[in-house]
Amino acid sequence: MTPDTPNWPGAVRAIDAAASILLVTHVNPDGDAIGSLLGLAAALRERGRRVDAAVDGGVPDFLAFLAGADSVRDGLDAGEWDLMISLDASDEARTGQAGAYGRAHSRAVMNVDHHPTNTFFGDIFLVLPEAVSTTEVLFRLLDHMQQPLSAEAATALLTGLVTDTLGFRTNNVTAATLRIAVALMEAGAPLREVIARTLNNKSYKVLLLWQRALASMTLHDQVIAASISQEDLRSAGLADATDAGLSSFLVSAREAVIAVVFKELEDGRVELSMRSKPGYDVASVALGLGGGGHVQAAGATIDGPLPAARARVLALLQQVAQSGSAGLQPAETPLA
Repeated sequence: MTPDTPNWPGAVRAIDAAASILLVTHVNPDGDAIGSLLGLAAALRERGRRVDAAVDGGVPDFLAFLAGADSVRDGLDAGEWDLMISLDASDEARTGQAGAYGRAHSRAVMNVDHHPTNTFFGDIFLVLPEAVSTTEVLFRLLDHMQQPLSAEAATALLTGLVTDTLGFRTNNVTAATLRIAVALMEAGAPLREVIARTLNNKSYKVLLLWQRALASMTLHDQVIAASISQEDLRSAGLADATDAGLSSFLVSAREAVIAVVFKELEDGRVELSMRSKPGYDVASVALGLGGGGHVQAAGATIDGPLPAARARVLALLQQVAQSGSAGLQPAETPLA
């Protein structure tokens, strides 16, 4: 069996043979990362496994409504496990310190992800690039395990499905995606609440950050861009280098086919968040810069300073915009 063939039987055997399991997801976690972490943790505990869950920095505030969020550790410095399961991380570096410690103190590593840029690290692979979210992969895994879904697990899984599809609006959503959402709702997941708490929920501080970032906004060759500096973050009263979905907002501009937000980190490096409309591949740019992601949603972290990073990346994205879907004009391109 090749790594890119999902090993469902091997995954089920490994889980059922493990008395202790560590779940880890990627740094700067989003709804799919935390939904995967908490959804699988709930299901495995219901199955009788001893489960620890960790992510560097802990659970973001906007996802703290999910059951079990307070049990997630914000770092690791002790423990041994039979199995570590990496969730929604395309490479080892994305799992941060928690992942590094977990890999060094676990007998086996399972890699569960949906990013096409996954490097297939670990021992057992459930990597499905066609899945809209890692929580979709987990839904399929739990089906293979014949594990009943509690409302707690279903709500976490639906959170990943909703957030990674921007409320079922991305072009990879299919009828099968909606059938999974229905199954999760039938198990007790409240769709309205999940959407209200994730997609329609931004703090005043985030809006202040957007106000500052939008002042740096430019549009050239169908690429719209904005920057977030450390001073912007401090002024808004935020500690983390986040755009809180600004790149997804920018790509809705009628005249743009690609959006990018540049976020200055404390060490001077620059984190990129890129989004595109159908037919424009930002994952290729991210991969070339040492990052990864999806065709329409990708990211990377590169060397600064911010102005130089912005000039370098915009040149690459403008090439993608010019060579993408030549037959589509921005005004008629569907939203991502």
